[in-house]
Amino acid sequence: MNIVRRILTEYRVFKQQEANMRILLLTNMCYALVLPVVEIFVGAYIMRNTGDAVMVTYYQLMMYAGIVVTSFVNGFLLERFRIKSLYAAGILVSGVSMFGMMSIPALGFSGLGIAGFTLGAASGFFWTNRYLLALNHTRDENRNYFFGLESFFFSIASIGVPLIIGACIVRIEGKMLWGIPVDLRAAYRIVTAVAVAISILACVILWKGNFENPGEKLRLYFRSHVLWRKMLLLSALKGMVQGFLVTAPAVLVLHLVGNEEILGLIQGISGAITAVLVYILGRTAGADDRLKIFLGGMVVFFVGTLCNGILFSATGVILFILCKVIFQPLFDLAYFPIMMRTIDVVVSLEKRNKYTYILSHELGLFLGRASGLLLFIVLAGGISQVFALKYALPIVGGLQLLSWPLSKNITNQTIRIEQEKRTFN
Repeated sequence: MNIVRRILTEYRVFKQQEANMRILLLTNMCYALVLPVVEIFVGAYIMRNTGDAVMVTYYQLMMYAGIVVTSFVNGFLLERFRIKSLYAAGILVSGVSMFGMMSIPALGFSGLGIAGFTLGAASGFFWTNRYLLALNHTRDENRNYFFGLESFFFSIASIGVPLIIGACIVRIEGKMLWGIPVDLRAAYRIVTAVAVAISILACVILWKGNFENPGEKLRLYFRSHVLWRKMLLLSALKGMVQGFLVTAPAVLVLHLVGNEEILGLIQGISGAITAVLVYILGRTAGADDRLKIFLGGMVVFFVGTLCNGILFSATGVILFILCKVIFQPLFDLAYFPIMMRTIDVVVSLEKRNKYTYILSHELGLFLGRASGLLLFIVLAGGISQVFALKYALPIVGGLQLLSWPLSKNITNQTIRIEQEKRTFN
């Protein structure tokens, strides 16, 4: 009964939130079931079909390039189309483009690049519109709750989806399904078809929202307040690690452990631990606690990269992925409220379109992602793939620790500017 009472209490808290915020959360919760397919099994699929970790990295780099291009285009499309239409398009095309990739007869260099760019283009519409909607329909006081609840469901999805899909792929491959032989490629197509169906459901939920487009036209600026330049540096440090978070687990597991079923089991165990922790922090932590959460997540990740680099075995991979799955929601729980609070402050100073900052933030992320992935390619090509798999992660994990003093400086300057504006007013 205590559990039921607790669930009802949390549901009442959810119902107290603004209507558009609730719809946005429900949409993202639904899409959370699709995201593990994009993040984990696309990388595993490419690795299984090419046997080359560099090709996985190349695909990821092209995907991030696609995100930047469509983030730029999206800013101008917002002047003509409703934001929820563009957001829904990003959700749907993500699934359809994966299906297109699974349908390519041979994953050559050009085909893989086109597939990565296309999926990235869809992701660009999804992520940038998601940031803008979250920025417009949350306040600094409830952003910990928003991202905590969202991360909770993303963590739950990271438990169930990889377990179910990994087990299904292993078990149906080579079997007969309704009288039709199922090979590896067909198994991936089935997974992707289900992902497309869930994407459609997410769009149906999204359509119930009443979201407004930015009033100002998008303009590109090459100069900005020093506070925002610091935020761009922080985004580059985040992006540098983010590129590895998608590809590294799939590559390492298939290289050192085994198949997708093991990958799903590892992420499931660590996701179960993290889901409850992140939700509790989102409900109880205040703005003052973000830096502690931020630092804790980064230290956990760095420890995981050291375990992988030193042991470089199945045990090392398991420890790394446990740390990675704990790190990612903790990091995001602190990072996104810091980013959005910074945008709120800089917008009040410079009077620019909010989307201008979201676009430049994507550019900062891309520079970090590209530098991290290029580091892996250089190490793999110049020395060996084994060397790159062992040492690229500790290098970027160590560099990311610089995010903590930088985020502390950004937070302090943000608070100081807010206090000055209140005093002036």
